[in-house]
Amino acid sequence: MEFNMAHLEKKDLFSLEKYAEIRDEFRKQVMHHKKNRRLALNPHAVLYFEDILTMKYQIQEMLRIEKIFEAEGIQEELDVYNPLIPDGSNWKATFMIEYTNVIERKKALAKLIGIEKTIWVKVDDSEKVFAISNEDLTRDNNEKTASVHFMRFELTKNMHAQAKVGLPIYFGIDHPLFKTEVVVPPEIQKSLVQDLD
Repeated sequence: MEFNMAHLEKKDLFSLEKYAEIRDEFRKQVMHHKKNRRLALNPHAVLYFEDILTMKYQIQEMLRIEKIFEAEGIQEELDVYNPLIPDGSNWKATFMIEYTNVIERKKALAKLIGIEKTIWVKVDDSEKVFAISNEDLTRDNNEKTASVHFMRFELTKNMHAQAKVGLPIYFGIDHPLFKTEVVVPPEIQKSLVQDLD
């Protein structure tokens, strides 16, 4: 199925009835696709890179759960999720702080206020480009940060060109409690480069 690079439209979605028929198969396809779009920055910080397929799945699941079939409701879901699809000059990701232990997570979120402003990308020896976070709404307060943040990494022309020819891509965190830098593995890099026009 052909998609517009930057967004999904109602015609790109399955009806609730059709989705019920193909959901298991579609879900397998999406889970396989997502394997190469998950980058652990450390044991508790993960970037999940979004694209048109991950957002189509998210929208279909929301429509299914909420039993939304009217055009207006479908458009509302499209309006929420379309901004998370990369548009050729950037990468978009859901950043998650993951702890299985609720108490540990609560303590970590209280210590990591502002972490979303410290997450960056660079290609080869370029300058770091910091994520633009939570453009939809503020996700932290004076007491804690959120465990989920939505991010856009806007690449310079030079970074874009370097990534396209296969130079190494690095992501990192400059927050003093979570300071880290990782090189993107080849299979994830290949998937990310497909997001660039």
